[in-house]
Amino acid sequence: MPTAIVNLAHLRRLLAVRGLTPATPVDAPGWSPEEAGIRPARLVENPELGWHPVGAPEAWPDPLAFLDGVQRSELVAYAGAVPLFLGEAAAAIRERRDRRLTTVAEGRRVLLLGRPEALAKVGDALPGLDTVALASDEPSHPARDLLNAGRALDRTRAALKLTLRDQYRRGSDGWLIVDGALSDSPVWAADRRMVAVSKSHTTLPFDGANLERFLRVPPAHRTSVYVPESRTLAPVRQWALRLWPWEGKDVFHGLVRIEVAPENGMPESADAISRRILAERAPISTPDQRWHRQLYGIHSVESYLRAGSRSRG
Repeated sequence: MPTAIVNLAHLRRLLAVRGLTPATPVDAPGWSPEEAGIRPARLVENPELGWHPVGAPEAWPDPLAFLDGVQRSELVAYAGAVPLFLGEAAAAIRERRDRRLTTVAEGRRVLLLGRPEALAKVGDALPGLDTVALASDEPSHPARDLLNAGRALDRTRAALKLTLRDQYRRGSDGWLIVDGALSDSPVWAADRRMVAVSKSHTTLPFDGANLERFLRVPPAHRTSVYVPESRTLAPVRQWALRLWPWEGKDVFHGLVRIEVAPENGMPESADAISRRILAERAPISTPDQRWHRQLYGIHSVESYLRAGSRSRG
């Protein structure tokens, strides 16, 4: 029997009549189904999760800096059936003064990653290149080794970002926006002039009715402030902020998670920081599928780092 051709636009209109919100996929969510989950949070504003209009976008005072990192790896050889990867991790801080962004700190590392037995066969063939031995407590599997290489590069990238933040702070007490989280570093989590903006929603902080309100927060609104369940090193405060309208797309369109030091988790501070974040939204023309959850300054750091990659070819 031939497969029916479904008119998706018509189907969405029929669902809208029943009170559902039509949606279309926008970009890959950035996680695997095995990773996604709920980790309940504790509200510190409102008895139930609320929506709060934050007001019109507001310019951030100079100087404002952005910190981010990138990484990439490429399969370069096999030792028998065991793969070897060349990986690169990089991070940078770009600071804006008088509307001009300049790079004020950066770091890069190029690594050869593989199981110890594979690295041993390389010997001195690649002098001067740092090596990272991957876990060998389980039988070799190329897909597992690729995953472990990615995790090793994650740790390298995180270490570079920690170093650059400390370097920047020795010369400036300006606001610093970082892509990711503050909560893995006690120093970061205590920094009242750092703000983390996360595009990832692999772990969601609520379920039931609160989850619905979290995911359907309107544009230019934030959710109530909450304390995430802590599996990290330091306490922080978080809220969700909608950068762009999501109706007709998906519930993650334009949705970011803001993370700050506890002292910045008061409603007035959350509103002010949210207004300033709105003013930093990447323009729609940015050539990045994640533009709707991206800040222009963070995009600038990523573009700078990728343009300077030393491990191409």
